[in-house]
Formats: sequence, C-alpha cells, structure tokens
Amino acid sequence: MSSLPLEVVHLLGETIAKVVPITIVLALVFSVLTHFWACNAGTPWWRKRELVTDICYWFFVPVFARVLRIGLLVFSAGLIFKIHDADELVAFYDNGHGPLAMMPLWLQAIVFLVASDFMLYWLHRMFHGSSFWKYHAIHHSSEDLDWISAARFHPVNLFLGTIMVDVILLTAGISPNIMLWVGPFTTFHSAFVHANLSWTLGPFKYVLATPVFHRWHHTSLEEGGNTNFAGTFPVWDILFGTFRMPENSLPDNYGVDDPAIPTEIGGQLAYPFRH
Repeated sequence: MSSLPLEVVHLLGETIAKVVPITIVLALVFSVLTHFWACNAGTPWWRKRELVTDICYWFFVPVFARVLRIGLLVFSAGLIFKIHDADELVAFYDNGHGPLAMMPLWLQAIVFLVASDFMLYWLHRMFHGSSFWKYHAIHHSSEDLDWISAARFHPVNLFLGTIMVDVILLTAGISPNIMLWVGPFTTFHSAFVHANLSWTLGPFKYVLATPVFHRWHHTSLEEGGNTNFAGTFPVWDILFGTFRMPENSLPDNYGVDDPAIPTEIGGQLAYPFRH
C-alpha cells in the first residue's frame, strides 16, 4: 500500500477510536436526562425509528469531515501560501499563523465560535432556500428527533457548511489547537440541542441554543421550521428576526412532508441527486 491509503486508514481508525467512547458517554447522559425531563413522551432513543440510519451517520460524518477538512487545509496551503512540503505544512498549521495566532488560545476559541456560528447562521438559511433544501431536508427528515439525530447530514450540506467554515477560519490563521476545547463543546452541544429535553434554560435561552429552541426549528414551516437557525448563539436569530420561543408551549411534531425521502442512509445520500 502507498503512504496515502495508509494515512487514510490511520485517520479512520483514530477517528472511530475517539467516537466510540464519546458515543457511550452521550448515550448514558441523555438516557438519564430524558428519563426525567423529556420534551415529548414516547419511546426512548434506542427504540426510535431509523436508529440504524442515525448510527451510520454518527460514525460516517466524523470520518468524512476529518479527512475532507485535512485535505482542504493542505490544498488551501498549497494554493494560497505555496506550501507543499509535508514538514512545512505541519509547521505552518501547527500553532496557527498571522495576527490571529498571536491571541491567547482561549480568545482564539471564542473568536472561532462566534465567527463560525455567524457564518453558519447564514449558510443554514441558505440551505432552507429552494435549490439547497433537498440536501438539508435529510437532516430534517428525522421524525423521532433525539440526540443521535444530530449527525444526520448529507455530505454536500456538511461540506458547504461546517467543513468549509472550519477551513476558512483555520486558513485565516486560527490555531488548530483550539479544537481541543471547541471540538468537545460542539459535539456535546450539537447532541444537546437535538436531545428530547424540555429545557429552555430560562433567561439564558437568549444566550445559548437549547433543546426547545432547536426543536422548534425541526417542526413544520407553519409551526416554526423557518426560525431558530443559529446553532449556538440565538442572538443571530434575535438580531435578524428569526427567533421563536413561544411561552408555555413545546414542539411535538418533527420531520418533513416528503414521503420520497428514503429511511436508510444509502437512499438518503442519493435522494438530492434524484430530485
């Protein structure tokens, strides 16, 4: 085998080795929490419909994202900064570069979170537009919304959204070392906002996205499916008029009104190209 396939295999193994313990912890945490504070009564997440599909996404997405993110960072370094040597690439990205890398790591992490969430807010709205919706509809197709539904993203949606935003900010100079803090936070928070929890966090609902906030986004368009686009900070929805959190009311129906969307991952990956 050549070095490239070996490197890919190594990345696959390394990523899966990280995902397994994280999955076990999240499963235990949200199993306990939803036992006491479920937003919608019904079957627990491990008995949800399309569980196998969500498990496939849960392991496929981190591997796909990591391989593509590294590949794009290498490509952008060669294209923009004319760096092609492997050792020079490692040194270039290791601790960031330029003015952004001069800031303390904690400040870089905050800048990354705020900047990426702002960009993702507008990209999210873009994906709710007619020509991009067919890719994002896969994420909304889960009718039994729960923490494990968080990874259900079509690769096109994932590429144009999360991966490209990460690559832009890291190429701009932010140190990849911030991912030691940002990575665990975004993984947990993404699972948290999709979890079947009735939590609004009271007045902090305007500061941090909560399960109820995001579950309204997964309802029908009439109920709130075209609101609450922010992934982390609801301030973007407040500023741009898309915030929705009705008092004394909880969402209870999820999914999309399109029976043509398959229930298995293979069919879902092919669905946008057939429509």
